[in-house]
Amino acid sequence: MEASANFFNEMQNGSADVRAPYAVYHQWFETEDNGRLLRKAREAEQLFRRTGITFNVYGANDAEERLIPFDVVPRIISAPEWRKLTRGIEQRVRALNAFLYDIYHRQEILRSGRVPSELIVSNSAFLPQMIGMTPPGAIYTHIAGIDIVRTGEDAFFVLEDNVRTPSGVSYMLENRETMLQMFPELFAKIRVRRVSDYPKKLRRSLAACAPAGAAARPVVAVLTPGIHNSAYFEHAFLADQMGAELVEGHDLQIVDGRVAMRTTRGYQPIDVLYRRVDDDFLDPLSFRADSTLGLAGLFDLYRAGRVTLANAPGAGIADDKAVYSYMPDIVEFYTGEKPILQNVPTWRCAEADALNYVLEHLSELVVKEVHGSGGYGMLVGPAASQSECAAFAAKLRANPANYIAQPTLALSTVPVLTKAGLAPRHVDLRPFVLVAPEGVDITPGGLTRVALQEGSLVVNSSQGGGTKDTWVLEE
Repeated sequence: MEASANFFNEMQNGSADVRAPYAVYHQWFETEDNGRLLRKAREAEQLFRRTGITFNVYGANDAEERLIPFDVVPRIISAPEWRKLTRGIEQRVRALNAFLYDIYHRQEILRSGRVPSELIVSNSAFLPQMIGMTPPGAIYTHIAGIDIVRTGEDAFFVLEDNVRTPSGVSYMLENRETMLQMFPELFAKIRVRRVSDYPKKLRRSLAACAPAGAAARPVVAVLTPGIHNSAYFEHAFLADQMGAELVEGHDLQIVDGRVAMRTTRGYQPIDVLYRRVDDDFLDPLSFRADSTLGLAGLFDLYRAGRVTLANAPGAGIADDKAVYSYMPDIVEFYTGEKPILQNVPTWRCAEADALNYVLEHLSELVVKEVHGSGGYGMLVGPAASQSECAAFAAKLRANPANYIAQPTLALSTVPVLTKAGLAPRHVDLRPFVLVAPEGVDITPGGLTRVALQEGSLVVNSSQGGGTKDTWVLEE
């Protein structure tokens, strides 16, 4: 395996000894023929293609549909490592949910001065329509994806919080299913915690958040913008796996004061709508009048307690990247504890001193839009040309409040399979979290995204990254 100086290698330590979580896998790999493994990788790609696991990349020429590259070498996390991560993730998600309740009610964190009021009330992700509204069970963040990076043996950082409409869980499930088909012998040798029960847990968690007066077995449906959405495969996949209906706005009506979906037996009331439609498009009467993706009157029924929307409208303020920079204060304010998982140091470009620093050090930093996602609208300074930095500096000066900046982290590496054998590539991790009144459930694993280009730190699939199966070892 190639050396990767200055980065923490999750498979091998500095003296090239194999780390304990990878010991059994490495023994197995050493007995395998690389040609066979490459053939298995091609089989996996064909399996993904037949299944239709694609996503859309948006660019200048409309959208291009692509297959997400899949690497057959798993990322392996030990049980003690996972325990630390889950404690930190649960602490963080509970704080995010408490923060959302607070800013839509008494706003005590704003009154205390721990978070500036103008950051919230002038933020486009803040929905004044949600003020005073308490969702069933006071749950705002029913489904969360917390992006985590690693820089050392015991150094984990949260890179982003995703509590709007976090995506990628279908790839986590399909990656595992593919590995089980390709390498059943490995799962006989290594005790890996399962992820296959996620859809069942998702349905149960959503049903637990149904409004008062719901059916004994609450009716759950998935609201999708339609086939042209980049994550449509996931919407259809999760609906199928949960045994829920997949609906679009034109499938919905208001019948007897309830949201109902069209079926072959007439209109059936819905108790919980797992919506993969952005806030602005949910209801043309309350938000964008030109939206055809939602249902007129939906938000009024939501406020009246006739239907649960997951995640709650207005939850996106909690994954705003400027708000992210205050997360250590937010965690401490609502939990009374220091954060278990640390933030990446962040410069808020809306602040004059921070903007000056960022402009002077642009070639060293990663700059992101505060509402950006998917790797779009960002600058990776060390990989950018002088002209790209100059163009981005002009954007920063024109609208500094739209950006934050962070240092370029030394992301850990894990091995990927190449024609020459194993080679290190940089990764992040998105564990998936379910929140219901009875508690928080974190699926053991998550989606590992990998930068397949040598030396690249950008793992987003829209920017050429791939995925790999994430194994959390049994105790």
